[in-house]
Amino acid sequence: MSENAERPTMKMLPGDEVRQIMWRFAERYDIQMAIQGARQTARGVVAHLVANGQRATHDWTPEKQSQFDAFDASGQTAAGLNMEYGGLFEGPRNLAMSLLSYETSWVDNGAATSSFVNDLAMGPIAELGTKEQKERYMTLCAPGNPSGKTWRGSFALTEPLPYVGVDTGVLSGRVTVKEWKEGEEPVLRVEKRGRFITNIAIADYVTVAVDSGDERIKGSCMVIVEATDRGKFDRGAQTLKLVHQLSNTGDPVIDVEIPASRIVGGYKVVDGKIVPNLGHSEIIAQVFSKTRVGVGVMGAGSLMSAIEPVIRYQRTRFRGAAGIDESSPRYQQGLQMKEDVTERLADIWATAEAASSLGFDISRLFDELEKIQDEAKAKLGTGRAALKAMKAPMAKAVEILSAGGDPMADEDVTVRYVYLQALCNILCPSCKLWNTGHGADVMRQAVSLMGGYGITEDCPGFLFYKWTDMQLDATYEGPEAVQRRQISETMGNEVFQAQLAAWERELRSCPRAAENGSNALAAGIELWRWTAAFAKGAKDPDGKKLGASQRHGVVFPLADALAGLMAARSFHADVKFLALNGKDHPVVGPELEGYLNTFNDLLGTIAGSMAGEAGRICAEVVYGFDAATPEDKAAFAALRAKLDESLAGTRLAKDRAAKALTTIMIPEALDYPM
Repeated sequence: MSENAERPTMKMLPGDEVRQIMWRFAERYDIQMAIQGARQTARGVVAHLVANGQRATHDWTPEKQSQFDAFDASGQTAAGLNMEYGGLFEGPRNLAMSLLSYETSWVDNGAATSSFVNDLAMGPIAELGTKEQKERYMTLCAPGNPSGKTWRGSFALTEPLPYVGVDTGVLSGRVTVKEWKEGEEPVLRVEKRGRFITNIAIADYVTVAVDSGDERIKGSCMVIVEATDRGKFDRGAQTLKLVHQLSNTGDPVIDVEIPASRIVGGYKVVDGKIVPNLGHSEIIAQVFSKTRVGVGVMGAGSLMSAIEPVIRYQRTRFRGAAGIDESSPRYQQGLQMKEDVTERLADIWATAEAASSLGFDISRLFDELEKIQDEAKAKLGTGRAALKAMKAPMAKAVEILSAGGDPMADEDVTVRYVYLQALCNILCPSCKLWNTGHGADVMRQAVSLMGGYGITEDCPGFLFYKWTDMQLDATYEGPEAVQRRQISETMGNEVFQAQLAAWERELRSCPRAAENGSNALAAGIELWRWTAAFAKGAKDPDGKKLGASQRHGVVFPLADALAGLMAARSFHADVKFLALNGKDHPVVGPELEGYLNTFNDLLGTIAGSMAGEAGRICAEVVYGFDAATPEDKAAFAALRAKLDESLAGTRLAKDRAAKALTTIMIPEALDYPM
């Protein structure tokens, strides 16, 4: 018997005990209970809606509306509220909310979006609203509140303009002064024509982005509009979407009167003018910086949910056919007798693991950032003074990383703050970009592995719906160009660059680096870093800089490459954490070796793939613009050869992961209906 044959592998797909360790919520009983509620709702109410054809109509039906009652009963609605108003979680809740989105997207992304957007509408109020705004709207949105009705929210940012959603700074909605009596609160007129606004059919309130249309109001802001406000609140016709039919979407026309106290974050009066405390872009920057992750996590949940249905289809493909004996390999293994289908499924599984790891990694980082941001901002100040004050802690963070230390262990809160900011500015858009963009491409492979079954309503796991839903996920919270833009603008941050170098060293020191792709991932990061530095100074034959901010043909592909490397790196961190913390677990410990062997093979699969893709992109940048000197070419060639050699063993890892898929035990049937 060969060494590989004796090597234990994963006996069944990872359950809650494994995930609680990997994704760092083993000690969070509150999150575990919330997940159970969300899972029951998704695989019960939501799954039955899909199975019973509710995705076949654009209308917002009573059956679709029943989701919200289920969200209320399971605790999902309360999850987005502060504890004092009936919320479930004390302190930051980014990881918790991501895990709940993951559970719902396991069945349907439209349903996940219905829940997600309700929280998005509350986001500006919860994060930046006045005390009175928080008290009113969180109280009304809490299930079982004294009013007898749970309020639902919507978020109206985008306008009916060409290329809507690409530039969130463009606003046609406006706010003017309707009436302002001496000694009384001003009454404002809000005019807004929204575009592609989710939850608008049922919204009791809408957080609306508007620009000043009156010299007595300075700048832009966000305001809270209630459906019963005086004036016109036209929800618009249902958008005829081909996807996300379990969420409602429309193009509202709003023209209402509201008190000035509805300006999110409040206002002051200066020289006879209303000056909002927060511009709409400031609110978006803080709220959207985190909410994009939830959409990325939906892509991860969809991908992960595909593994079991595809395994079942592959194994049972020939059962029931004439002449197939039940004891024969063809009956027992079905399509898994052949290597191609399991190799392709291994790619899907590895992508799902990396996408999940990246999503929960950035969720935890945002939780850490929230804990310290107020204290850090108070020390750093605002505006240009803050930028100047950040230089010293950034230099210290770089010094700590270069010495092999952890900036999170430093006692100076500003050092921890600039470090977390540097990571979040890359990992957040990377999660949204890679999980929904690359993830959608990989989900197509899952659909294709189901054969003709994959494009039917009866497809187990609703895989076709998930694939098409992911096309829309890629545009929510900013399309791919927006994510690439943020990555390209922040990837040169000196703290992030120092962290990349530290990760590179850590990966090379991994005990299993030769077999799990860590060497390839380290080489990919090294090559990417060199190429990014090269592009910053190189010029094409026309004298134009390759790394210029608007040179999207260069910096955007580099952003794509970086996002894939970051996903694989997050997966590596989760596997490492499981290895260090799983051995004493009563359920995981006895099977830990098998889990680690298969996880490391999946890691080798995705690390090899992402490192190879980074190598291709970097080669196109270096050679494709005729900008490299002979010295540049020689230096790049050496690094590229190093990367290529580091791929040694990654295809063997994929072979082993594919083999493990033929022996993993799965239940007789899915735990939600077809």
